[in-house]
Amino acid sequence: MTEPAERLPSPFVTGLACRCPRCGEGALFSGFLKPVKQCESCGADLAFAEGTEGPAVFIILIVGFVIVGAAATVEGLFHPPPFVHLLLWLPATVILSLALMRPLKATMIALQYHNQAGEGRSNNG
Repeated sequence: MTEPAERLPSPFVTGLACRCPRCGEGALFSGFLKPVKQCESCGADLAFAEGTEGPAVFIILIVGFVIVGAAATVEGLFHPPPFVHLLLWLPATVILSLALMRPLKATMIALQYHNQAGEGRSNNG
């Protein structure tokens, strides 16, 4: 008989909480975006997450959708001058991007861990 697979917490819950994808307890980051090499709680090896920069595309799409929609709504309702748009949407873009960066990066790391994703491999020998 084979052993049952290890029961892992949800990658979305651990990702949004910025916790270890294996145990859900240990912190995932040692800095703002620097992942830890090993979980302090369960000892899981998280060195694979060092070069994960994929969430940038999702952040661009999400922030772009929100900001363009909000700017179009404000323009349609109030017709403010262009400098008001700059004062509203430039800081909003930066703040929203920074707010999404950690949880989306952590979610991507958790999904990679759960799906055992790694560097591309070729079966040609």
